[in-house]
Order: sequence, then C-alpha cells, then structure tokens
Amino acid sequence: MSIRGKHVLLGVCGSIAAYKSAHLTRLLVKAGAHVQVVMTPDATNFITPLTLATLSGNPVLVDYFDPTSGEWNNHVHLALAADAMVVAPASANTLAKFAQGLCDNLLCAIYLSAKSPVFVAPAMDLDMWQHGSTRSNMERLVSFGNHIIPPGNGELASGLSGEGRLAEPEEIVVALEAYFSLPKPLAGKKALVSAGPTREAIDPVRYIGNHSSGKMGYALAAQLIHLGADVTLVSGPTALQAPLGATVVSVTSAAEMLGACLAHFGGADITVMSAAVADFTPKTVADQKIKKGAGHQPAIELVKTTDILATLGKQKQEGQVLVGFALETDDGRASAEDKLRRKNLDFIVLNSTQDKGAGFAGDNNKITIIHRDNTVEEFDLKPKPLAAADICARIVALVNP
Repeated sequence: MSIRGKHVLLGVCGSIAAYKSAHLTRLLVKAGAHVQVVMTPDATNFITPLTLATLSGNPVLVDYFDPTSGEWNNHVHLALAADAMVVAPASANTLAKFAQGLCDNLLCAIYLSAKSPVFVAPAMDLDMWQHGSTRSNMERLVSFGNHIIPPGNGELASGLSGEGRLAEPEEIVVALEAYFSLPKPLAGKKALVSAGPTREAIDPVRYIGNHSSGKMGYALAAQLIHLGADVTLVSGPTALQAPLGATVVSVTSAAEMLGACLAHFGGADITVMSAAVADFTPKTVADQKIKKGAGHQPAIELVKTTDILATLGKQKQEGQVLVGFALETDDGRASAEDKLRRKNLDFIVLNSTQDKGAGFAGDNNKITIIHRDNTVEEFDLKPKPLAAADICARIVALVNP
C-alpha cells in the first residue's frame, strides 16, 4: 500500500523552510495523494497560500472563519477526513503549542482533533532545536504517539551549521510511504484489550478506585489496530479519546468489566488485560449518601471481586494468546511469575511503582516481560506508545511464529 488515494493534511508553519512545502506538496500530489494544506497565519509571510493552492488543487485554509465565503472551517471534520497529518515545517512555536494542547489557530485545533497518524518534521535554528524546552516538547509529542521526521544536519538560515534544517521533501514522502506500506501481521485477527480503572460504588456519590489513567491500555489498542487487528477495547472510566477503529465497550465496575470481557473473549485471538481492576468491592452499596454525622464512623465491609484474568485463563483455548499485567510496589518478580503460571498466560508485563517516571497517570512506562519459558526481557523507561510497540511485537511473534 502507498499514499495513492490517501487524504493528507499538510500543515505549514512560520519558518523560512516553508519554501520547501511547495516542493513537498507537488511530490505528494504526484504520488497520488489528495492534499489539503492548512497554514498558520505566520506561514503566509514566507510563502503565499496561492502557490500551495495551485499546487495542491485545493483552497488553502488559514483561519477558522473565511470572511469572503462566510463559511466556517470545521477543524473536527478536517481532522477526521485525513488519513495522515503532516506538519512540515513544524516551528518551535507550533511544537510547543502541540505539546501543551494550545489551539489559538486552525492548525493547532485540527491537531488536537486528529485521529489519524501525525507526522511532525521540525525546522528551526540550531540553538532553538537544542534548547531544553524544545527537547522536552519533542519528548512529550513522542509520548502522544506522534511520528517524528528528524531534522537534517547542515547549513542553516542563520549562518550556523548543525542540526535543525527541515528534512528534504523526498525524505518526508518516503516516511509516509513507509508507514502506509508497513506489513499488517495481525490482519484478520480479533483482539480484546482492557484498560483503565474500575470504580466500586460505596453509595450514590462515592466509590473505591485507583489512579489508573488507561494510557497504557489505549496505547496497546492503538498499536494492535496499526498492526491490522480488529480491536475491542473494554474501558473503565478515563478521560482518553479512544483510538480510531476500536470498538469501545465502556464499563464502570469490576463486575461490568468481567461481563464485557467474557462476552468477547471467546472470539478473540489475542487478549491483553491491562486494566487496573479492583481486587475488592463493598459488600453492600448504600441507597443514599452516607452522612458524616457527629461521632458516626461507618465501617465498609469489602468482598473480593472475581479475578477476571484467572477466569479467562481457565477458558483459554489452543491458539488464543493471553497477556496480563502486574503492577507491584516492590520489584514484584516472584509475584509476577506466580501470576503467569497460575493464570495460564503466554507472558506477563511487570511494572513497578518504584520506577521513577513510570506507572499510573504518567506518559512513560518501564516494563519487564516474563515469558512462559522463563525468558525475561527488561526494557528502558520509554513513552507508553513505544512500550506498547514492544509488547505487541512479542504478541506478533506468538501469533506468527
């Protein structure tokens, strides 16, 4: 598969390298892509919208509202229509806005609404590229799952020489072609992924929960979709946007998650249970809000929830791949190995709350994979989408030995 027939949204930012966007637009059109150019207001100081409109065959969009036509440029529709979003050149200013979720122009609003893969090709002077704030923003963008097309090394507009110049248009097109030409080793496979926390009701307004954000599970779902799998995502309460292409089943309690997983497990070739499911739930749930009366100290009796992973492990059939997670407060190796055997898993992913920068809510994770044959793989701290890629690579090896 190539980019022929793909809808590419090309974002152009205020940079001297914007002149290369004309050549890039022509190359994309020549490759058979449908190109919609969106410029930041500052980009129009470096290259005219007319040039890019002529080369792309589509009107160039700059503002939310077009006063000449009286039409509103709907950023959500523009984002959903794209098979890929390419920002080239991406200025330091726009990178910072993307990283912090600012949307004071049309391009930034489209980025925040994008469900397709986003490719970012930075372009700036050497000192700006090397600055700590830019490095931090780039790490954040990688953690969001964006694809970075790194800048080249050479003579810069300032007269300095070094890293920071925009990748050549041919290199950007190659990066896009490579992405869409990637093999889909899980094509035709059905995957079940659980993600996020569960909430166990105490009364109508209170619950027992945990700090899980769901980011790891959602990254796994996105990676499995990218590899060609048909993904059902059973999700506890999160603030995350589901990956494009996932069938989402929203649940709240451990009991609801159990029911949803049992409903889909039989038809799943691959199951990855990354949700942080409550181990205990209140025995009874109060009908009314429990009052904080003077001297009144209610006791909440807890009962064990059903172990979803162990339940699925007992039902697992030959050919099904079952992966579990173990979050421990110490190194947890022995506990994870016990869960691996006891719950009939193909491998277990161990992470610890002791690893600085990893765990719940954060954008990074440090994982150890323990296989059935006792092989152990330890990985460095990395953004959760990259950790998900490591995990899914092991799943692919099991599905396609």
